[in-house]
Amino acid sequence: MKWRDWLVDYSRGDNLGLFWRLFEWRSHTRHKWLRDIQSLLLGRIAHRHGGYIGVETKFDGRPRLPHGLHGVFISRFARIGRDCCIYQNVTIGEIGRHAPKIGDRCFIGAGAILIGDITVGHDAKIGAGAVVYGDVPDGATLVSGTSRIIEKG
Repeated sequence: MKWRDWLVDYSRGDNLGLFWRLFEWRSHTRHKWLRDIQSLLLGRIAHRHGGYIGVETKFDGRPRLPHGLHGVFISRFARIGRDCCIYQNVTIGEIGRHAPKIGDRCFIGAGAILIGDITVGHDAKIGAGAVVYGDVPDGATLVSGTSRIIEKG
């Protein structure tokens, strides 16, 4: 990481370089007791930043988190592709040990919820606040429904 990039991350309070280095190191560690210590440290760092990434989550590359881990929850069963951009308060959750598989170069907007055994294709865009519970094809853009007035007061 370049000095300028580190300084920008640090100034925002999103200095997750240590987190990702520890996350990658943990995947190559063979000793169970050392993996347990690494998992504890990962959990504490994520909690400090207000998020959660399951220690068994598979990443093809580091995702871009413009707002850090603030409110981000990623299930331990999820699979995340390369160069994905994940904004704040995103939930990538599981149902019965099945979690989303997200393709390469995907964009997931703030507050989006992806849940269950679904596949998000490469280059897909998930809009802010969208709730996704079905497959998303390659290159698709998915947005939440329009707001509507239920009752006038």
